[in-house]
Amino acid sequence: MSDWTSLWYVWLILLMVFLLLLCGVSASCVKFCCRKKRLPVETFPRHPCDLTVIGIDSDSTAHSTVT
Repeated sequence: MSDWTSLWYVWLILLMVFLLLLCGVSASCVKFCCRKKRLPVETFPRHPCDLTVIGIDSDSTAHSTVT
């Protein structure tokens, strides 16, 4: 069996994997902390709206012309 110290490329791959995992965890923590501190912003301002309701009877002439 080969000596682990002579397999420098294995150590290099392990170091790169560890650094990628460390960067991913750090980025996730920063994103989570920034999202917590930010105040919620409304995307659309709320405006009062008017609603018109027109009631139609079954005996109405408008209903009979539509159908």
